[in-house]
Amino acid sequence: MNAAVRAVVRMGIYVKAKVYFVYEGYQGMVDGGDNIVEVSWESVSSILQVGGTVIGSARCKSFRTHEGRLQAAYNLVQRGITNLCVIGGDGSLTGANLFREEWSGLLEELAQNGKIDAEAVKKYAYLNIVGMVGSIDNDFCGTDMTIGTDSALHRIIEVVDAIMTTAQSHQRTFVLEVMGRHCGYLALVSALACGADWVFIPEYPPEEGWEDTMCVKLSENRARKKRLNIIIVAEGAIDCHNKPITSEKVKDLVVQRLGFDTRVTILGHVQRGGTPSAFDRILASRMGVEAVLALLEATPATPACVVSLSGNQAVRLPLMECVQMTQEVQKAMDEGRFLEAVRLRGKSFENNLNTYKLLAHKIPDAELPKTNFNVAVLNVGAPAAGMNAAVRAAVRVGITEGHKMFAVIDGFEGFAKGKIKEISWGDVGGWTGQGGSILGTKRTLPAKYLEKIAEQMRTNNINALMVIGGFEAYLGLLELSAAREKYDEFCVPMIMVPATVSNNVPGSDFSIGADTALNTITDTCDRIKQSASGTKRRVFIIETMGGYCGYLANMGALAAGADAAYIFEEQFDIRELQANVEHLTEKMKTSIQRGLVLRNENCNENYTTDFIYQLYSEEGKGVFDCRKNVLGHMQQGGAPSPFDRNFGTKISAKAMQWISKKLKETYRKEPGKVFANTEDSVCLLGMRRRNLVFQPVAELKSETDFVHRIPKEQWWLKLRPLMKILAKYKTSYDVSDSGQLEHVAMLPKEAVPAAI
Repeated sequence: MNAAVRAVVRMGIYVKAKVYFVYEGYQGMVDGGDNIVEVSWESVSSILQVGGTVIGSARCKSFRTHEGRLQAAYNLVQRGITNLCVIGGDGSLTGANLFREEWSGLLEELAQNGKIDAEAVKKYAYLNIVGMVGSIDNDFCGTDMTIGTDSALHRIIEVVDAIMTTAQSHQRTFVLEVMGRHCGYLALVSALACGADWVFIPEYPPEEGWEDTMCVKLSENRARKKRLNIIIVAEGAIDCHNKPITSEKVKDLVVQRLGFDTRVTILGHVQRGGTPSAFDRILASRMGVEAVLALLEATPATPACVVSLSGNQAVRLPLMECVQMTQEVQKAMDEGRFLEAVRLRGKSFENNLNTYKLLAHKIPDAELPKTNFNVAVLNVGAPAAGMNAAVRAAVRVGITEGHKMFAVIDGFEGFAKGKIKEISWGDVGGWTGQGGSILGTKRTLPAKYLEKIAEQMRTNNINALMVIGGFEAYLGLLELSAAREKYDEFCVPMIMVPATVSNNVPGSDFSIGADTALNTITDTCDRIKQSASGTKRRVFIIETMGGYCGYLANMGALAAGADAAYIFEEQFDIRELQANVEHLTEKMKTSIQRGLVLRNENCNENYTTDFIYQLYSEEGKGVFDCRKNVLGHMQQGGAPSPFDRNFGTKISAKAMQWISKKLKETYRKEPGKVFANTEDSVCLLGMRRRNLVFQPVAELKSETDFVHRIPKEQWWLKLRPLMKILAKYKTSYDVSDSGQLEHVAMLPKEAVPAAI
């Protein structure tokens, strides 16, 4: 919430508006006085990394009464406030909408009571409202991701990872209760992200006799040498008769039926606290700026709107349509229309549920279809967190579809050396939370091993390839498809899933691993800023990875609240460096006496990190001193973030289903083999704005700068001005892409949202 507060204040001041804080939610609006205060640029400094909200929040009974709202209107008119930005859940937003509808009536009543004059009634005739949804449950329809959800998932996953190690040692079963009274999003996504054995959510209660089914599944897992079981329960979980299923009930059941050593952990308010994740900070900053733009463009005729995210795009939706749809879900659940409830939750929720069902429970071998196809999976390029989750999903979906799955060790180099083995369902258990690449990965390209790779594909009768990796994987697929003329073995369906911390693969807005790296950078910057607050007047120069791609530097700067970010895509010269130094010198005169500058490792061959450090040190003499920090390979390590685990799992499952479809299409009865040599049989599956899209790699060539290994056009460059505005630079902000008001039902049905 603080990132959103900061963005609204700074964007408001940037467009020359007066900005006020209302402390303690609606209670503060009703009480007035010191609860409504004009704020300055510095008021929101250093709040980006703070959890909770610095302006306080409170449930307010008096705002529900007519008298309370009358008093609130009086307090706002006194200060000439006619634009409200509300950050909260559906209750807060519904209240705001009612307030807006009553506004002119309230003013007339105040005039009759002699509290305000007729002039004021005319001058402040309309109230504009824009909402941002802040709720860890992600229970608001029309938005993929609410502010706070990703951070709550971080808390849950940290706990689950810690519990898994102890459960593994003691061969225990753990029942974890997570928040979500009316919405199972947190439970479902954390179950998907940690590979839980069973999950209970309110929208999709288990079928009659679930007790037996669950116990059979748990004992089967133990029989497969799995030393632990994790069961996740949403606090609002119910059975199909709308009776609650509690974590204690589940524990007692497991103990009575199976005699397993079982423990319950209730996460409670831990999930609401802690530092916000990089995703949440960027989301809230984008939403805050969009909210100010929406208020500026609002007219008395436009309905109150919420700004939200669909896929990777900021959109505006009518507030009451979203609220109605959110209430529809609850109604459907109360009436036992559970499939309808899942559908109303949106495509993203439905997709999560289907993927979980696919991956959590193994179908008995006897019931599996047999396709006689062999599919190989390999990792290529540098390691990225989330690769293992992608391999797990590919292997399990492949087995479910009836294929024989093979794992290639050490990329194309290992492939050429024959390091290839069949991999089973159980082999990939527990992989989602592992960082790095368990299969091993190399940057080597296949061109010099074509003969040997073809031979291995022939020997092992490989009918399809799935490559999980970065830019090398993309180049590798281009080389293999070019070699099809010479080697028939490469005339098979091949698909690439982008996984690289640099996020520099053409055809996709996001790559697996980039979110984890971004969180590492953000955490490190937070610590560095904290160290600077003690010494005062210090500027840190921080070098990030990314090759020539400035994604990590730019987004890291946005998430950490940096003063500047130097990237290759936006050329800079000595004048710009000079301007940045002067900007920091000015900043040191205010109460914010520290600076943070990020530099992408390859942004300029002559203006190196050392050069920039020395320049700042010299120019800042007597005003500030400098330190530098190269983050290096810590950006590639660490446990994958919830976003990367889920993105990896979902995108990889989808890629595997594409392989199955292509295998059916390209199988020739005579001579009894797969033959695919068209361009659309070598694809990259990427996230584009709102959808997951399959794109032939040949078509992506024209979009690629091969010299610098980056896409020619990158969506995140549009967020550059955002970072500069929030760091107090004068710049122009392109609003052509900002949201037009859409309708909830109009969101494309086929969209598979990225925000996870």
